[in-house]
Amino acid sequence: MGDVLTEIPPPSRFFQEDLSNFTPPVPLIPSPFLVFSNPKPEEPLRPSLLIIAISRPSLHLFHHVTAKTLVGSLILPEIPFSGNSVEPSLGDKSCNIYSINDAASLVLLVSVQCPIAAERSHMVAKLLIGEKIIPERVLILDSIQSKSFRGKLSPDETYAYKLETSCERKALADGCRDPVLLKDLEYFPSGSVVDGLAAALLARCEIKHIKGTLSVSWPEHGPSVVAMVKSLLHTKMLPGLDTSQYGDQEDKYQQRLYT
Repeated sequence: MGDVLTEIPPPSRFFQEDLSNFTPPVPLIPSPFLVFSNPKPEEPLRPSLLIIAISRPSLHLFHHVTAKTLVGSLILPEIPFSGNSVEPSLGDKSCNIYSINDAASLVLLVSVQCPIAAERSHMVAKLLIGEKIIPERVLILDSIQSKSFRGKLSPDETYAYKLETSCERKALADGCRDPVLLKDLEYFPSGSVVDGLAAALLARCEIKHIKGTLSVSWPEHGPSVVAMVKSLLHTKMLPGLDTSQYGDQEDKYQQRLYT
């Protein structure tokens, strides 16, 4: 009797390509795309600053900015519209693009309120940066994932770090007259990892030679980190940002969400 452990198994009755006939084909998901409120916008849009809010604290803060106008949306076919409200809401699964009123220049805000799968991140980053929207600078606001952070994170303390493109860092080294985003913020510790949409957006800025900064904050939600993000925006980038609606309504929302 032959050794069943070392004996060469008999050939399969099927060719390799025949084996795939028993598995249903993976349905193709249509590519994401941009829709603008103006049917014929002056493309490409060239904002002086493009802010992309991904973290829950930044989404909560920008939701209550009074001087913003809806100019478009990023549509992901895999995200259903059912359950979304008529007026923009923090509970919607949407990705809207707003212009923030600024007397000196055009500032665009992208509010990412829906999950972006890792395999779709680079496609979304390409849509938001470098084609129909060509910004001078980009600021990405995301949260620190504890599983990807090298070190201990206390839930009772707030932290904020940054990562930059080589263009942004060179501007700081050259003493550029333009204000450097988050100049005094510490760099993200070596060995820690940022992935997903935030990493894809920063990589896109690097490829297109755009000044880009990624700010990550901890904890992922809560009044303390919202206050920290608000302070960074007011003192470093948008001193005239009106968040007067960020009051009792937001306090009630946070109490309901975080307790």
